[in-house]
Amino acid sequence: MAPYAGGMSIPTADSAAGQAVKAADRAHVFHSWSAQALIDPLAVAGAEGSYFWDYDGNRYLDFSSQLVNTNIGHQHPKVVAAIQEKAGQLCTIAPGFAEESRSEAARLIAERTPGDLDKVFFTNGGAEANENAIRMARLHTGRHKVLSTYRSYHGATANAITLTGDPRRWANETGVSGIVHFWGPYAYRSNFHAENEAQECERALAHLEQTLAFEGPGTVAAIILETVVGTAGILVPPAGYLAGVREICDRYGIVFILDEVMAGFGRTGAWFAADHWGVTPDLLTFAKGVNSGYVPLGGVAISAEIAATFAERPFPGGLTYSGHPLACASAVATINVMAEEGIVENAKHIGETVLGPGLRELAERHPSIGEVRGLGVFWALDLVKNRETREPMVPYNAAGPANAPMAELAAACKQRGLWPFVNMNRFHVVPPCTVTEEEAKTGLAVLDEVLTLTDAHTV
Repeated sequence: MAPYAGGMSIPTADSAAGQAVKAADRAHVFHSWSAQALIDPLAVAGAEGSYFWDYDGNRYLDFSSQLVNTNIGHQHPKVVAAIQEKAGQLCTIAPGFAEESRSEAARLIAERTPGDLDKVFFTNGGAEANENAIRMARLHTGRHKVLSTYRSYHGATANAITLTGDPRRWANETGVSGIVHFWGPYAYRSNFHAENEAQECERALAHLEQTLAFEGPGTVAAIILETVVGTAGILVPPAGYLAGVREICDRYGIVFILDEVMAGFGRTGAWFAADHWGVTPDLLTFAKGVNSGYVPLGGVAISAEIAATFAERPFPGGLTYSGHPLACASAVATINVMAEEGIVENAKHIGETVLGPGLRELAERHPSIGEVRGLGVFWALDLVKNRETREPMVPYNAAGPANAPMAELAAACKQRGLWPFVNMNRFHVVPPCTVTEEEAKTGLAVLDEVLTLTDAHTV
């Protein structure tokens, strides 16, 4: 890819500086989810809006939003300024104090969460949010078990990784008890032999009921779901499913937790994905888009009933950096910017007028696209070898040569200046919520070109 030559200002290419950054990384940084000797991290020099660039001056359109978290794009000036201003006033204070940015961030979040989720417990990220939500549910109910779906990701701490359904769980599920997995709805690859979305919903709810019957409803503290499943496939629930789970939880006295770490704060074209279905959970977890990751922040939004459990009874959990002033100041600025600039509305518009129609047009031309699904700026292409059999382009959890078609696809995107999010047999289309129509169309054009590589593997 040729170096970027116009538009936004980026530093002059400095390959020597990039090599020094890379050398220090390889000497000292231990990377997550990686075999350390087999990775080759890109040295990043800067970022702005929907783009980031390396030290050679190569610019990349960020169709991954990093880890689906830079919802307001890179380096939004108002958020950067808020962090700088707060650092000049108060860099840190312990969680036990009342602090202006912490209080205001909680107020702004509570204004936007559904129902009576009016109290906020701050964490450093999504995994800790889910850990503490589970702790609250267990203490509130006096029960131990928690149910989650196989197709899910909830974080990498002890309970969160055990709740997770994807293969990252396998090496980590030691020392945690009481986690039970079940199948959530996924009509394209139905575990229930459903012929349509309505059947998928009905049969998925019946399966959950049966799972509860055999586990003993009186032993179950919580059911946790990603409102829209993220990393495991961008699976939009069928109409009626979340309401059905809400009714089941109410009937058995089970706490309903919605994990909105990835789906929240504009990603689906609504402040929270739950808004699309009018469902209110008992606990809602968030992180990522609350401040686009500018400073680590997550949290749990808590219903009045569960908050009352800890009115006179101490909550046995806490974090040194809970409600960190710099993180909360960046959240306040982010939420205000999203409201002032119509960023949630932009995500909805881009999804309805550019990404949704554009991806469906690609599916008409490329036989390797089995299904297009998503909403807002939260989409996935389910890539297949055969549309009739729906055989995935690569096997589940493929690695090495078995994953070659997807690795080739990702490499071809990068060569053309598009930074992809590829997971198993799926290509996720998840640009920032601030992405413009022109940028979205640019990304789709690159996809149109590189999907010929996966088309070549179809039969």
